[in-house]
Amino acid sequence: MATSPAWSQSLLKSLDPDNDGTVDLAEAKAAASKVFDKIDGDHDGTLDKRELRGRISGKEFSAADPDEDGTLDKDEYLAVVEQRFKKADPDNDGTVDAKELKSSAGRSLAHLVK
Repeated sequence: MATSPAWSQSLLKSLDPDNDGTVDLAEAKAAASKVFDKIDGDHDGTLDKRELRGRISGKEFSAADPDEDGTLDKDEYLAVVEQRFKKADPDNDGTVDAKELKSSAGRSLAHLVK
């Protein structure tokens, strides 16, 4: 069995305040909320494509922007986090571990929470 790469172990540790070895949706959303605040350069409570820097783009951005205003508010951003979390949790146990984080879906989630 392959070991998880150091970055997934390190990321997991930073996202896992209860140190149970997994990240649940609440932990992922808490981390993503901090990222949102950090990358909201103009502090207007929304992220445009420039501020997102490729974290969310194309069809996914369009789907995440139901009001079609060209920006994502925090609720819209966190909805994408939830969608990516569910994809990164193929066993549907409600948590993502280091092995799941290193999957393609896990790496996609990581772009939103780190």
